[in-house]
Amino acid sequence: MYSYIRGTLVRRTDETIVVDNNGIGYEIICPFSLSSEFGPCGEEVTVFVYQSVKEDDISLFGFVTQEEKDMFLLLITVSSVGPKGAMSVCAQMKPDKLAMAVMSGDVKSLTSVKGLGKKTAERIILELRDKLKKVGKDSASASIAASSVSVTDQSVFDDATNALIVLGYKEDDARSAVSASYTEGITLEELIKSSLKKMAR
Repeated sequence: MYSYIRGTLVRRTDETIVVDNNGIGYEIICPFSLSSEFGPCGEEVTVFVYQSVKEDDISLFGFVTQEEKDMFLLLITVSSVGPKGAMSVCAQMKPDKLAMAVMSGDVKSLTSVKGLGKKTAERIILELRDKLKKVGKDSASASIAASSVSVTDQSVFDDATNALIVLGYKEDDARSAVSASYTEGITLEELIKSSLKKMAR
């Protein structure tokens, strides 16, 4: 199983890229909305990849960041969402937008993704929200007691922390970022967005 491929970007189409690594050209499914972030052909790139193996097909799906790959891996755990459908979501939504849509039950944002119907959007919200609630729930609540921040809306604090954990951030880092970003009255969307900005610094 591949984790990432580092090499020279030699070709880009609307749906794929080719990366040369030691004389081997890897054709990777990576829509232009993502691959455009790699820069021009001829540049050295690091592509985070997922290898999909089926009876009649072996494909590589590529991402610019580990967070995008983590989002993809999360999406393919949802029943009825395959690699192609998950890639379509990744190509049209950033990880923070997906987290906010799931946590707030925003079906409209998900159905804005081309090819994603209402039923599938509702299933994504249902199944991923459960995972967001479960991942680190106890530790996120415990971190409030240890934090110097006065939290008046524990559910917003918990949901933001869990969203960051599921997106691939370490638990301690997620707690710290949310604690540093939390202010009384802040919405979940604002808190996730602010926390992600702090994590990126």
